[in-house]
Amino acid sequence: MGKYSQIADYLQRFLDSEVRKTGIKKVVVGLSGGIDSAVVAVLAKMTFGDDLLCVKMPSHYSSQNSIDDAAELCHDFGMRSITVSIAPMLKAYEDLNPDMDNLRRGNFAARMRMATLYDISARENALVLGTSNKSELMLGYGTLYGDLASALNPIGDLYKSEVYELAEYLNISRSIIKKPPSADLWEGQSDEADLGYTYAKLDEAMKLYVEERLTKEEILGRGIDAGMLEMIVQRIFRNHFKRKMPIIAKLTSRTLNHDFNYPRDITL
Repeated sequence: MGKYSQIADYLQRFLDSEVRKTGIKKVVVGLSGGIDSAVVAVLAKMTFGDDLLCVKMPSHYSSQNSIDDAAELCHDFGMRSITVSIAPMLKAYEDLNPDMDNLRRGNFAARMRMATLYDISARENALVLGTSNKSELMLGYGTLYGDLASALNPIGDLYKSEVYELAEYLNISRSIIKKPPSADLWEGQSDEADLGYTYAKLDEAMKLYVEERLTKEEILGRGIDAGMLEMIVQRIFRNHFKRKMPIIAKLTSRTLNHDFNYPRDITL
């Protein structure tokens, strides 16, 4: 059994086990036409069959390629899907705030998508699956209470470069795999342009720093760009709050998320 065969098998068992623990049987995935949501959707389809609902949430900034790729993925894998445009909500807020820059616009769009997805999950009695990969989570490249929100995330421990390799194994269409990564949050938006480096280069450095726990000096000795490494380290520490539940001020001897944690599979 190859590496990604084992990973796909494990992630299906993870999804099945963690969803069953909640007593819920259905899941929803926000499908953008990008590689991360495509991988999560296909894994969910393999696990839950028709108990998966894919929700496409385009805005007036969404590229036609993304819309077409999401539709093709649903057709290729026989996934149930609906389309709920966030354009009316986003346009209304833009009209009220004509001074919005792209960062504010992108954050608002991401949160409108997640608010929509959670409302649909309530209607369907389903859990929301996350689609953020490890590269994004480590760098804080995501919107708190937007695309970073979910009930559980099957790909959060896979770097972006590994998500591409898993997509190859799952036979996801070449148009999705070869497409430059973008959240389509505003016209012409590009993940790698925002970050300043390709995911391949970022992942190479992050694996040395995060997984192998090498020092900065040791990593620079491997030929890694010094400016990129400094940016990575700063982003990892500066955005740690995005990877945690809200910090609660400790006043009692049993404080939630400090020393009073109920595991999901606790038995009474």
